[in-house]
Amino acid sequence: MSDLAGKVAVVTGGTRGIGFATAGLLAQAGATVVITGRDRETAEKRAAELGEHVHGVALDVADSAAIKDVFKAVAKEHGRIDVLVASAGVLEGGLIGMLTDDHVSKTLTTNVAGSINSVQAAARAMMRKRTGSIVLIGSIVGERGNAGQMVYAASKAALVAAAKSAAKELGRHGIRVNAVAPGVIATDLISEQSDEVLERIKGDTALGRLGTAEEVAKVIRFLVSDDASFVTGQVLGIDGGLVL
Repeated sequence: MSDLAGKVAVVTGGTRGIGFATAGLLAQAGATVVITGRDRETAEKRAAELGEHVHGVALDVADSAAIKDVFKAVAKEHGRIDVLVASAGVLEGGLIGMLTDDHVSKTLTTNVAGSINSVQAAARAMMRKRTGSIVLIGSIVGERGNAGQMVYAASKAALVAAAKSAAKELGRHGIRVNAVAPGVIATDLISEQSDEVLERIKGDTALGRLGTAEEVAKVIRFLVSDDASFVTGQVLGIDGGLVL
């Protein structure tokens, strides 16, 4: 499929998990893709694994000035930005009594401010062409909460509100904004979960299993394509029936 031919996509946090899987599908669909990661060497190496039309650049989304610089550079080099998938984020648990200022600041700065600043930078480029599609990565935890993840859940709930607000504001510029809310996905982010916990989650999920990064990526690919040209301000759950 080449329905994204000629499009330029930026995938923050594109060196692993959902971001990496999404970048691969967007490239397969014909897009030129820029993936970002905190480490330049890793970003470039992972980009090379996806083919010649995928480029890796260093970016820590906790650095708002760096976000502006990277997006300006991408728009200048490629002439446009058509797609943003804001996948960069951190997942660190912590019981309420054990939370530190650093934990709260790191999570909210990376997950919330990083995504919002990325939306702002991408939207500026998209407005010039009066077209574009943005997807933010929420979580079912942002809807239902989870013990030991108060800050992470708050950050993901904030992204849902951000997506809806941005959709209302940017729609008149031809820019669509949506979010996905993955359930428990088999990536390195859940590597610290015990087998007992994962089995319990599977038992609570209608489909009886964990999701894959590729399954989330396919939904994102749909949202940024012309097949979803009248879809904006939506939050699509990708959880196998964990939230019903």
